[in-house]
Amino acid sequence: MLPLRLLPTTPATAEKMRWLLPFAAILLAFFIGSIILLALRQNPLAVYYVFFIEPFSSLYSIAEVANKTTTLAVIALGLSVCFRSNIWNIGAEGQLTIGAIAATVVALYAGDTPGVLLWMILAAGLAGGLWGMVPAFLRIYCGVNEILVSLMLVYVAQLLLSYAVYGPLKDPDGYGFPTSALFSDSTLLPVLLEDTRLYASIFLLPLAVLLVALLLRRSKVGFQMQVSGIEPSAARFAGFSTARPVWLCFLISGAFAGVMGMVEVAGPFGQLTEVISPGYGFTAIIVAFLGRLSPLAIVAAALLVALIYIGGENAQIEMQLPPSISNIFQALILFSLLAVDFFIHHRVTWGRAK
Repeated sequence: MLPLRLLPTTPATAEKMRWLLPFAAILLAFFIGSIILLALRQNPLAVYYVFFIEPFSSLYSIAEVANKTTTLAVIALGLSVCFRSNIWNIGAEGQLTIGAIAATVVALYAGDTPGVLLWMILAAGLAGGLWGMVPAFLRIYCGVNEILVSLMLVYVAQLLLSYAVYGPLKDPDGYGFPTSALFSDSTLLPVLLEDTRLYASIFLLPLAVLLVALLLRRSKVGFQMQVSGIEPSAARFAGFSTARPVWLCFLISGAFAGVMGMVEVAGPFGQLTEVISPGYGFTAIIVAFLGRLSPLAIVAAALLVALIYIGGENAQIEMQLPPSISNIFQALILFSLLAVDFFIHHRVTWGRAK
């Protein structure tokens, strides 16, 4: 019997596989998902129709998909700056939360100020960026792993959110519910299409794509960030600062997530509540890697995951599927992607070594 052997792939083959394997991961996730649906006595084709076709059946649903795509893609674009520089920001969910709190403070105390929406965006971006720079500071000056710190700060941010809606930002006329007062009309995002919830925040998506593409591909700073991440010793030899990329990466990704926190409270909610995100910050990590950290591919990956969110909600209502069905498909995509990525740099062959 001929043994199995693992051989390295050529650089050209590895680059092709890098872009082809995400499609294989999606197919593998759907295959495993079909087995799970059959075990639940559901028709996989009918479920996938509800997930990926039905959201395009009405203008309202299309608007919902566009909103979620924007949120996921913008956060993932910020994270891609970190990941390309080999810096691991796992705390975008916390940065989104802090951005939402900061935007709420501006909305409640400066509601009639001219250009208040711009001030809300700036406050949310600054708050999210500063919150993201906490793990950067600890990594640079204390040598603490940024993965653990950024992740733990998510729970700190959620506790601050609970304190805010039960304490200083609680609506005194809200019958005891943990919410802030409703935002005034001047602090709400404009709706672009009547009878939908398509907010003007959708224009942030092409702006974010352009900014990230220019930063990574057309700027000296972006080049230094990526070199420092790939080979720190080469960056030091070239005279590049090894601390600056860490600061910038966390500042940019935190700001992007913070602005999306503002979008959530000034758009769908119109107030600050105890739960403002179903896990967009964590899901954006999947989106970033499914899109291979490429700006345009990240938008396509965000669209797919947004359909899973909207389709999962529809499937719960129409087919009585469990509420966790969306999380199951997201997890399947993540683990499938991790599994197939092995074949970027390895190929399996039969036979004895010559």
